Amino acid sequence: MKTRLCVFLFLIVFNFSASAQEKTKKELKQERELKKQNEIKALIDSRNFVFEAQKLTPQSGRLIQLDYNTYFLKFKADSATCDLPFFGRGYNVGYNSDGGIKFEGKPENIKVENKKNNTIIKATVRGASDVYDLTFSIFYNGSTTLSVSSNNRGPISYDGVIYAPKVSVSK
Repeated sequence: MKTRLCVFLFLIVFNFSASAQEKTKKELKQERELKKQNEIKALIDSRNFVFEAQKLTPQSGRLIQLDYNTYFLKFKADSATCDLPFFGRGYNVGYNSDGGIKFEGKPENIKVENKKNNTIIKATVRGASDVYDLTFSIFYNGSTTLSVSSNNRGPISYDGVIYAPKVSVSK
């Protein structure tokens, strides 16, 4: 009888200690969120990321879903490359122009403002034919809002995500 009681107590203690070592779903979720948050902070600190637009809201206010993952803004501290669609009012845009927001240039006047839940990055980029004021609102889960205003077009904002640029391997 004593051996059964000892074995039973041993199994109970062993079972509790084994279950105490496993992480709960809540702890695993917090770890994933913390890891994602650290990745986003590293991208912001390096000032080297790619913004991928998923939705846009022109000045008229109607939300437009973007179907393809081909609209981007590659942001580096020393260069910016942009290819985003534009729906809105153009002031000094030629009839034969592409219609989208496309530019390459060097970001100037970069300002970073850290808040509790997000980081705001403001920069100015001079393109070939226009000057663009960019405002990124980057949340720590990766979702981002980009507001673009320029001299030749009405303001527009894009919703999307940021991620690290893909490294191309050349042989």
